[in-house]
Amino acid sequence: MNSDIKSESISLSITDRCCTGTTGCTFDGTLRNVKSEPIFIQKVYDAILVNLQALSTVNNQIFTPNLGANARIIQVLNIRCRKFFNPENIFDPRNLVVTPETTLSGGSFVRDGKCNPVEVVGPDGTASEKIIFVDTTECDAEGKGTPVFGTQKIRITGNVVVEIDVVVLAANNRRRTVTLTSNVPIATVQNPIILTNFFELCVPSVFNSAFFPRFAEFCNISCETRLATNNITRDIRINPETGQVRVDLLIALCVSCEKKIIVPVQLCVLSTGFPELSPVVSPICTTFPTLFPKQIADDSIDPDPPCPRPRPRLSIDPDELIDNEFDGNYETYE
Repeated sequence: MNSDIKSESISLSITDRCCTGTTGCTFDGTLRNVKSEPIFIQKVYDAILVNLQALSTVNNQIFTPNLGANARIIQVLNIRCRKFFNPENIFDPRNLVVTPETTLSGGSFVRDGKCNPVEVVGPDGTASEKIIFVDTTECDAEGKGTPVFGTQKIRITGNVVVEIDVVVLAANNRRRTVTLTSNVPIATVQNPIILTNFFELCVPSVFNSAFFPRFAEFCNISCETRLATNNITRDIRINPETGQVRVDLLIALCVSCEKKIIVPVQLCVLSTGFPELSPVVSPICTTFPTLFPKQIADDSIDPDPPCPRPRPRLSIDPDELIDNEFDGNYETYE
């Protein structure tokens, strides 16, 4: 039985494991296509970046899979660490989370009368910015900003995932490469890791603006790990009967936090127009609706004049009277 499908055209492997994005933004390099557009955005008046780090030691951490009876690890090829996140539950206590807590000196967060800070929507689409108030009268007279000082406490809770690539010598003296994996707890909600730092930010005038300044802060965390003493025989223990692996680790937590003073403003920017994506061809529909309205500003209207409307004729051309022959009928008009 012959088949039209060739064996070499079928593969179980995934050729493209990564992808590239399409933004729809193009520019042909012609400055005639560039025009000014007003946008309503949040302007950063001052910002500060803080890097913090913490160390955590882990003893007798169990890794999987088991290596088998009388197996030995003769070489460690690589050790990787990444933060754990459960996409099925954003409130999973095992998720590695960084929670900043900030208090201000020289200013205060605006509250709603129930001691709750007023939070507004930030560029991330969530209520991530706090409105602050500072008496800027003295510095307004000099045309400068007013400094505020803050104390930040960063709470770290959750787990990290550690992967170790090792070369294993089995009982039959055959070598193989194995990746050992473990979900390592770092800190719990009841017993978090707390880091403290201090900062200073410059606040613009709160009186010469329609909006109060906003305070925004966000953090990200990564981790690096190694064997506790960088020695395989001391830091890695294998049960000779079950092949269970226990490892001593030293884990470094690397935290970057950025704090900003933000005020809404309107800016004029140079633009080449709206992005236009190439749609996926459909064999059914011939036309599709637009997703965004057209511009209505004067400079965006088509410069070509519209077609002139037909005007009523108020007179008769003399040539038309000559061409028309008299048919002998008279009509009387009142």
